[in-house]
Amino acid sequence: MSARAAAAGARALRLGSVPARAVFLKGSCFIARLGFRPPREQGEYRGKGRKTLRASTMGCCDLKCWLIAGTVVGAIACLAGLILIPVGNMVIEGTVKKEAVLQPGTTAYKNWISAGAPLYRQMWLFDVQNPEEVVRNGSVPVLKQRGPYTYRTRYIPKENVTFNDNYTVSFLLPAGAIFEPSMSVGTEEDIVTSLNLAVAGAYNLIDHKLANMLIQLSKSTLFQSRTVREMLWGYKDPMLKSIMGLFYPYNNTFDGPYNVFTGQDDTNKVSVIDNWQNRPSVLYWNDTYCNMINGTGELPLPFSFIENLNVQWSVYAEYVNSLDLKGITVYRFMLPQSIFASPTVNLDNKCFCTNYEVTNNCTMAGVLDIKACKGAPVFISLPHFLHGSPELLQTVNGLNPDPEEHSTFLDVEPITGFTLRVSKRLQVNMVYGPSKDIKILNQVKQITMFPLVWLNETASLDDETADMIKRELFSRMGMLET
Repeated sequence: MSARAAAAGARALRLGSVPARAVFLKGSCFIARLGFRPPREQGEYRGKGRKTLRASTMGCCDLKCWLIAGTVVGAIACLAGLILIPVGNMVIEGTVKKEAVLQPGTTAYKNWISAGAPLYRQMWLFDVQNPEEVVRNGSVPVLKQRGPYTYRTRYIPKENVTFNDNYTVSFLLPAGAIFEPSMSVGTEEDIVTSLNLAVAGAYNLIDHKLANMLIQLSKSTLFQSRTVREMLWGYKDPMLKSIMGLFYPYNNTFDGPYNVFTGQDDTNKVSVIDNWQNRPSVLYWNDTYCNMINGTGELPLPFSFIENLNVQWSVYAEYVNSLDLKGITVYRFMLPQSIFASPTVNLDNKCFCTNYEVTNNCTMAGVLDIKACKGAPVFISLPHFLHGSPELLQTVNGLNPDPEEHSTFLDVEPITGFTLRVSKRLQVNMVYGPSKDIKILNQVKQITMFPLVWLNETASLDDETADMIKRELFSRMGMLET
């Protein structure tokens, strides 16, 4: 990578110094934020001679969230939200120190208290074309992608904002989603046939004889037909007698509390997480390294948005090339293939291997098992199992992984470190397989990693902001140079 690209990465994330201030990814059941943390002792997989952007996620989804409430979604890196912020040394240092701290009246605070740019979550569901043949003959599911169904999220200001004496601020993040018909292909009343969440959960979590009894009594099937609204936001399941849905509960819920540094005493610490839910680390993984909370909460300027996700996960992005974005040169960083490599290749992923049967003794690439997050039988991956092991595409038909369409990226302005455009793309999957005790699975021939939904959480600077950056920043830089 070029020296200038390396410098852009350093500006964007202050690599090798304090926990990085940068893009913060968040989605339905885990928090993801770009950051930096110390390496493992020995044998850790790390790219040689590369400048990278490192990210981490934290939180937890519990068994109730899965069986009673719904499925973890958003995983996803994840997976719903990313904040676009200026980081690194600003051209006019005095202005930065004044306006970048989280304090009422500053530009940073105005963009931090409520999302400064629209965040859209596009979702594609997978519609099963041959549900009866799968159950009757053990056929491979044939899938058709439906969507996108687009929602605007993170439009509600933070709540319970409290400034503390130690230069920190605490807050809660409210969740909400508004359907955007003009940005969608179809309506929320479209019918899709997908994996039955309750049946897949029972297959993975309870005794199969008991599962069969519950399935038979409720007349449940392996696949179910629901509206998009029901699948995403909830329906009453006949077997569990409770509400389930990929994102349920979401609207009118809160994530947190968060406690982050305001930067009033040190601008390098702006939005660095002090604790989450009153803990300096999470407790979900049998690994101290994976339980670490590193990086930042939200940072303002020019955009900020975040949502609730619950899985501890570290990721990094690598420089790819330079692009033109609304007349501004940006450097593109993308998640490398190693992020979803098997633990035999990338030791950082060993925390996510808890199901040795499904992952072929932890040799499967392309999926991360987040069942350790208190029992949720969910795997996350890139859309269409991009960079996954070949067997993932052999158990279902209709997927076409495409790096251009299914990769996660962020575009960084190299001089200032502004992250001006970002797109987080992740997929949520569940597993079902053969069972001699569950009647509707008697004919199933192989363990199947079934994709439920893939999503793209995206935001970008608008024309007005682009003009402001060029006018207020670059024009002053030109004056300084002359």
